[in-house]
Amino acid sequence: MSTPVMPPAVLQFFQASQNADADAWSSAFAEDALFHDPVGTPPLEGRAAVHDLVVSVITGFSHFFGLTPTEAYTAGASVADTWHGAAITQDHRPVNWSGISVFALDDTGRIREARAYFDRAAFQAQVDAR
Repeated sequence: MSTPVMPPAVLQFFQASQNADADAWSSAFAEDALFHDPVGTPPLEGRAAVHDLVVSVITGFSHFFGLTPTEAYTAGASVADTWHGAAITQDHRPVNWSGISVFALDDTGRIREARAYFDRAAFQAQVDAR
């Protein structure tokens, strides 16, 4: 499957997730970015908060395969992507989830705001299953 065409910061967001590179992943965001992960929870504020979340997610798994975009739709400085995620828990169980993310870019091309839509309860149930 080929990667959909999208702006550089959004492409960096997905590629860094697949490389489990917290520094590159968070640097796709503007310093004062907001990240709703998922929508309905209080947003993370700032690149440092995004970095902390990403580190906690990556290190929470024995292997984090990341988020793979499947489709991308760009309109001006906004991008909507469908994606699926995959990881392996510390006790070697697969976790798979999918969602849609909507990105708003700032005038430098970095992510100013990201809104992730996915079922966090279903994700967490897979992580917590024994």
